[in-house]
Amino acid sequence: MNAYIKSITLLAVSAVLILSIAMKPKPKKVIFFGDSITQAGVNGNGYINQLKKQLDSSKFQLSGAGIGGNKVYDLYLRMEDDVLSKKPDLVFIYVGINDVWHKLGARTGTDYDKYIKFYQALINKIQAGDSKVVLCTPTVIGEKKDNTNEVDGDLNFYAKGVRELAAKNNLPLCDLRKAFVDYLATNNPEDKEKGILTTDRVHLNDLGNKLVADTMLPFIKTP
Repeated sequence: MNAYIKSITLLAVSAVLILSIAMKPKPKKVIFFGDSITQAGVNGNGYINQLKKQLDSSKFQLSGAGIGGNKVYDLYLRMEDDVLSKKPDLVFIYVGINDVWHKLGARTGTDYDKYIKFYQALINKIQAGDSKVVLCTPTVIGEKKDNTNEVDGDLNFYAKGVRELAAKNNLPLCDLRKAFVDYLATNNPEDKEKGILTTDRVHLNDLGNKLVADTMLPFIKTP
């Protein structure tokens, strides 16, 4: 009789354990989709690593899907393998720097109309996979104030386009462009071209990564 009771007790305990594991909520899976800035985000003090330090790993699973040199259409071409197949709960689209920057020199940048069309196509496919989307404006190509960097006009125009896409699609906007411009307006008294938030006018230093992480954090915590 005692052996029988012990067996029943063990079965009951096992059932409770299995049930508790099954009922334990899965961590929110977040993917950051972008270019070299995002590729570097998982290294050292990159913005993704900084976000990981601020979040409970049992509740949030963060990963980067960034490749250096990528433009918006590159993201579209690799979206299935690098994002959709992983079934994320939330995707940050953070692209645009190369689409503008690469108009200089080799002139392989992306025309504005094509940029907006591909960006909308990214939104459509990600949402069709039941993932939520956060749109991010591109940051900086040069850190001088008062729109005096060489391609600030284009960069502002493309950022405006992202803001309009967010409004059109009723999606959250992580306005990194505004965050960077506002920060530099008060923290770059010598009007340096680089060295405040970037190492080379584009790629982020530790402080630049922190600003991105701090700006993105509220969007991740939102249910």
